[in-house]
Amino acid sequence: MIRFVLLACLLFSSSFPVKLSRSAGEEMEMSRMLAVDFEVFGIVQGVFFRKYTQKRSKELGLKGWCMNSPNGTVIGHMEGTKAQINEMKQWLRYVGSPQSRIDKTEFRNEKEISKPSFINFEVRK
Repeated sequence: MIRFVLLACLLFSSSFPVKLSRSAGEEMEMSRMLAVDFEVFGIVQGVFFRKYTQKRSKELGLKGWCMNSPNGTVIGHMEGTKAQINEMKQWLRYVGSPQSRIDKTEFRNEKEISKPSFINFEVRK
């Protein structure tokens, strides 16, 4: 009988995915609100980079803006939780729009904020 109960417990527990939880400190850290400026270098103009940046930012729940710069880069500002910002940083470094070529991405002026100063993520002309 004990073997049956142990076997049943093992089978039951293995049928549910194990979720590793974060500590309260890690949760607080990832939910802090941040603002950061970015600049993306490479082939990023004329390849719908701003449109895809806006789309990805909205999917992640970020606020801010992006625009083409006079020197051929895309610049912008994003606001969101640390987790959202980190996800977008990776996208801006390595993904971009399908036809783009990202040579490098710089992030500047990262700071903690109490609330977003934008209501959405817009493409500026």
